[in-house]
Amino acid sequence: MLKAAKNSPGISLRQRALDCLARREYSWQELTRKLQLYAGEEDDLPALLEDFKQRGWMSDERFAEQIVHARKGRYGSLKVAHELREKGVDEALVDKAIASLAADEEADARTVWQRKFGALPTKPNDWAKQARFLQSRGFNFDVIKRVLHGSNDDTE
Repeated sequence: MLKAAKNSPGISLRQRALDCLARREYSWQELTRKLQLYAGEEDDLPALLEDFKQRGWMSDERFAEQIVHARKGRYGSLKVAHELREKGVDEALVDKAIASLAADEEADARTVWQRKFGALPTKPNDWAKQARFLQSRGFNFDVIKRVLHGSNDDTE
């Protein structure tokens, strides 16, 4: 099936890239990986993506903003940062995205925790279970401690 799609006549690499970007934002690295399957020897993929970037059709900054917007309220900054790095986003953009998440991270962690558990842990095993859950959602340990100890202040 992949070979048939790869060899389908009439669909240029440029058109495939436009089709991808019409559906959602992609990072440079992510779109490069996707299009390499279809690139022929005559195609200059880096030049094509640079052209898209110059025209404003593709932007790692917009991609990072989209990921932050989609994950905000459900995941912590550690998980979002990991996902952005995995998709090849520049470290400066990752830092900028994480800074926008950090302001509401404790409130987001409380919301996620409240939806799942709703009551403070009474036993060490319950505390560990709830902490692991929040940690798996990408919240840092300081935030987890404040949420599970029931403290509402932002002091450290």
